[in-house]
Amino acid sequence: MTYASSFALSPLPSTVTLESRMSSPESGPPASLDDVKGWFPKIDQSLFTWFLERQDRLGETGDLVELGSYLGKSAILMGRHTRDGETFTVCDLFDSEASDHSNQEEMARSYSSLTRTAFETNYLAFHDRLPQIVQGPTSMILDHVQPGSCRFVHVDASHLYEHVHGDIRAAHVMLPTGGVIVCDDYRSEHTPGVSAAVWEAVTVDGLRPICITPQKFYGTWGDIGPFQKDLLNWLEKQEDVWHEVQQVAGQELVRIKQKPASKPKKDDQVRKLKARLAEAEERRAQAEDRLAGARKELGAVRNSVSFKVGRKATALPRAIRGKRK
Repeated sequence: MTYASSFALSPLPSTVTLESRMSSPESGPPASLDDVKGWFPKIDQSLFTWFLERQDRLGETGDLVELGSYLGKSAILMGRHTRDGETFTVCDLFDSEASDHSNQEEMARSYSSLTRTAFETNYLAFHDRLPQIVQGPTSMILDHVQPGSCRFVHVDASHLYEHVHGDIRAAHVMLPTGGVIVCDDYRSEHTPGVSAAVWEAVTVDGLRPICITPQKFYGTWGDIGPFQKDLLNWLEKQEDVWHEVQQVAGQELVRIKQKPASKPKKDDQVRKLKARLAEAEERRAQAEDRLAGARKELGAVRNSVSFKVGRKATALPRAIRGKRK
C-alpha cells in the first residue's frame, strides 16, 4: 500500500454514512484539514507526515496512539498513515466528566466546545471508519494498548504536570526503543506543567529529543542519530522551513520553524517602480508628439490660401454679429 506524501488532506467521497453526516455540527463537515478547528501548525503537519512516512519506508510496524484529540485535526492526518493490521487509538474525555477537580476546571476553561460527536463528524469527513476510541481519562490507555505495540504516540491531552507526566510514562511503556513520541505545548507560557513533565523525562527518564518546533517536541528512547541524519537531509531541501542544530545537555537538538511568507525584495520593488515610471514617461512623450503634430497641422491650415480667402470673405458677417452682441 502506498501513502500520499501531501499533508493537505481532502475529504473522502460518499463512503461516509448518512447517519454520520446527520450528526454534523451546524456548519457541516469540513471540506479540508484547514476547516477543522484546532492547533496544528503547518510545520508540525509536515513533520508528522515525515516521521510517519519514514517509518513506512523503513518497514517499521506498530500501532498509533493519540492522547487528547480535541476536534480531530491531528488525528485525521495520523489516520491516513494507519496500515492494514494496525490500530489507531484515540483517548480523550470528550464531553465526559473529568476524574479530578483541576482537570474538570481545565476542560471547562479550554475545551468547552469539545464533544465526541464533533470529533467523529470531522474524522469521518476524511476516513470511512473511526479509530478505536477510548472515552475517558488518558490514565486508562494502558488498559487498551499493549506494551511495546506502538510506533508513534502523540501526547496532547491535559496541561497539568501530574497528567502529562503519567501520559509520557504510558507512552514509554507503549513504544519500543525506536518509537516516536510527540508532546504538544512543551514550551508555552500557559502550560508550564507540560514543560516540567517533558524535560523531566529527558533528564531523568532517558527520553532523547530529536527536534522541536515552536509548539511540539519530538523524541525517542532510542538512538537519535539516524533520525537526525535523515531529518537534516530532508530539511536542506525545504525552502520554506528554517532550522538549526543546537547542543543541549551534551546532545544535538534540531530546532525547526516555518519561514514567514516571503515579501518582495526592495530591489524588485525598485525595478517595478522604475518600469512603471518609464511607461508613464513613454505615454507622456507620445501625447506631446500628438499635440505637436496637431499644432503643426493647424498652423499649415491657417497659412493656406484657402483659409486666408475664407477669412476675408467672412470678415464682414462676423463683424456684424459681433456688434449685435
